[in-house]
Amino acid sequence: MKFIHTGDWHIGKKLNGFDLLEEQRYAFEQLMKLADLEQVDGIIIAGDLYDRSVPAVEAVELFNQMLIEMNLQAKYPVFAISGNHDSATRLETGGPWFEALNFHLHTRLEQAFTPVEFGNVQLYLLPYFEPFEARQYFKDDRIRTIEGAMASVIEEMRQSFQEDKQQVLVAHFFVAGSETSDSETKVTVGGLDVVPLSLLRDFDYVALGHLHYQRALTKGNARYSGSLLKYSTSEVNQPKGVWLVEVGAETVFDFVELPFLRDLQVLEGDFATLMAPSFYETIQRDNYLAISLTDRGVIPNVMTQLRTIYPQIIQLERAFGRDVKQASRNTTEAIQVTSPTALFANYFKETTGEPLSPRQREWLDDEISEIERGSQ
Repeated sequence: MKFIHTGDWHIGKKLNGFDLLEEQRYAFEQLMKLADLEQVDGIIIAGDLYDRSVPAVEAVELFNQMLIEMNLQAKYPVFAISGNHDSATRLETGGPWFEALNFHLHTRLEQAFTPVEFGNVQLYLLPYFEPFEARQYFKDDRIRTIEGAMASVIEEMRQSFQEDKQQVLVAHFFVAGSETSDSETKVTVGGLDVVPLSLLRDFDYVALGHLHYQRALTKGNARYSGSLLKYSTSEVNQPKGVWLVEVGAETVFDFVELPFLRDLQVLEGDFATLMAPSFYETIQRDNYLAISLTDRGVIPNVMTQLRTIYPQIIQLERAFGRDVKQASRNTTEAIQVTSPTALFANYFKETTGEPLSPRQREWLDDEISEIERGSQ
C-alpha cells in the first residue's frame, strides 16, 4: 500500500486574526497534485481536521469540498481520525454512509479495534481519547493515564493482527521524546498524555498527528506529519508537507515539502531600513510577517506606517524591550514619592530607552500645570 500521511489541517484556524482558508485550500491542492503524481492508494489524515470543536460555517464548507474532491471525484480512499481539536460527536454524523464510499472516519475508541482492511494492510484508526474513556471501555479503574490506557489498547489490537499482513496505526497523541511547537494546544497535565515509543514497535508504520513539526519524532517507524501550514513563529523555519509512505515487505517513507501560497517570516531591523525600497523590494511582502524593531525611540503610528508596505503583519515587537516585571516593581515602589513629571519621565525612558529631551520636558511641565489649574 502506498499512501500520503497528513494531519493537523486545523481548517478554520486564524493566524493572529488573519483568515487562513485561502492558504489551507492552496495547501490541499498541492497535496492532491502529489497524490495524482505518485498514484497513491489512499490518504491518511491523523486528526485535528478542524481547529475548533464547533467550526465556522466557512470552515465546514471548505472541508466538505475537500472531501468531495478527494473521495468522490478522485476516488481516493480516506482514512481519518478525530483529534483533540475536533468534536468527535459532530464528526461522527454520517459515518456509516461514509464507509460505503471508502471514507473511513473513526471518532470513538471502540472503533479502533476493528481494523480497516486494504489489500495486505490492516489500518487501525485510533482517535484522540481521554483516559476515562479507556477506563470505561476496559472496565479497569487502574487506568489513569494515556500511557496506561495505550498499553491496554495496543494489546487488544494485537489480538486481530494477521501474520501475513502489515499493520498501520493512525493516532493523535504525544510520544515520549518528541519536540513541540508553540501552536499546539497543550492537552497534558503532569505528562498524562505521554506514550512510550516502545509501545508502538509492533506496527509497520505509525501515522501520528498532534505535533506540528514533522521532525518532532525521528525514531523507528513512527512519524508526525506536521501541519500543512506554519501556525506560529516557533514554526518559521520548519518545512511543511506530507509523508509519502509505502508499506510492503519493508516500510519506506519520505517527507515531501509542499509550497505555500503565503509563507510566514520574521523580519528584524530598524524602522528606516524596513521602510526603504532597497530593502522591502527584496521581500515577499504579502507573506505573513512577524516584525522585530530594533529602534529605541518613539515612532508615531508605527503599525499603520509599516502596514502600508507589509499588509500581513501578524506581530510587532521591540527587539530591545524593557523588563516589564522589573519596571513594574520599580514604579510601584516609587509611585508614592515621585512627582507626576518624574514619574512620566521614568516611564518614557523605560519604554523608549531614551530620556526626555529638554523641549519634551518643557511640554510635559506645561501640560501638567494646565491639568492642575483645571482641577482647582
